[in-house]
Amino acid sequence: MDQHHTNLMGTVHGGRILNLIDSVAGVVAARHSDGPAVTAAIDETAFLRAVRVGDVVHVDARITWAGRSSMEVAVRVTADRWDRAVPADTVATAHLVMVAVDNAGRPRAVPALLPETDDDRRRYREARIRREHRLTLRQALLQHTTEG
Repeated sequence: MDQHHTNLMGTVHGGRILNLIDSVAGVVAARHSDGPAVTAAIDETAFLRAVRVGDVVHVDARITWAGRSSMEVAVRVTADRWDRAVPADTVATAHLVMVAVDNAGRPRAVPALLPETDDDRRRYREARIRREHRLTLRQALLQHTTEG
């Protein structure tokens, strides 16, 4: 990260980190769905540590759940210093919902996700809980909007 990525505090702007998160999630979703995918939601984003000028940022993402046309992508951002051989620190995490789309922008089917390891199965169960929470929250907000 260099100086043009900084905010008024002199650290890397959170929006720049969100941009990296969204970009990598899009790549992972496109690869899983074999075509374009768009961001439907970004939630559970946590900024854990500031990123400084000179940090090398690494973004890792994985599909944790797949439905008919949507996928949840878990993203972990780490950073280490460019001039030191030190372990990378986790600086941010996020979960995104990506929707596979066709050339007209309409949702299209995605392959099923088949969890293979115990960790994969745990992540899949947790992703389903987040999905149910998102759907319940959305329904409650829609209902509140129509009532008031």
